[in-house]
Amino acid sequence: MSGPRGTLDGKVAVVTGASGGLGRAIALALAKDGAAVAVHYGTNRDAAEQVVSDITTRGGRAISVQGDLTASEPAQRIMAAAKDALGGVHILVNNAGITKDTLLLRMRDEDWEAVLAANLSATFYCTKAALREMLRQRGGRIVNMTSVAAQLGPAGQANYAASKAGIIGFTKAVAREVGSRGITVNAVAPGFIAVGMTDRLPPEVVNTYVEQVPLGRAGKPEEVAAVVAFLASDDAAYITGQVIHVNGGLVMH
Repeated sequence: MSGPRGTLDGKVAVVTGASGGLGRAIALALAKDGAAVAVHYGTNRDAAEQVVSDITTRGGRAISVQGDLTASEPAQRIMAAAKDALGGVHILVNNAGITKDTLLLRMRDEDWEAVLAANLSATFYCTKAALREMLRQRGGRIVNMTSVAAQLGPAGQANYAASKAGIIGFTKAVAREVGSRGITVNAVAPGFIAVGMTDRLPPEVVNTYVEQVPLGRAGKPEEVAAVVAFLASDDAAYITGQVIHVNGGLVMH
């Protein structure tokens, strides 16, 4: 399933939370550019296997891998599975995440802790596990999915916004640590994307968000995935520690 240029031929990518939504689009984009893909999922095995099938039926290589990424051991196991089955870990996309939205005074301690664990701690565990292999290879690409919420701080999303803002700081710190080893670490901050978590929003909420977007529409998952694929490629070899915003102008820097 290589594209016209095969920019990722010979590379192995691990995409967390790749069983549906944005993660699925990212996995397919990387496979289209020639990467073998480890499709991580938490609970939806059938959806993950469908992504694997979508890749392999087009001539690509893919496996599904399951794990709760809020602990260190599953993250290490997933990287080992990718290496054993596909031949390495050259690209990591930390995409898995959850929301548990409510106003802060109504937010339960467990809602705060669950979102920080699934979004921020999982990024830490997976990055640490992947770096061991990347350091041996003296090269790699890490792309962390943050969010426009890290800049906007939407009401009712204190836990989510904090986790995504934490990912930005984490991205920059790790980029400084591993840059001399040929490893780049960047973040992609999607805005309002018509897929996944946004599917559960009422139409009036969707319209309110879209009205604030200068381009006048929600983004497509493929538009975010294209940026991730670029950052994973050799074309982005001199880009590290950056946050690339894909938000239709909702937030401008």
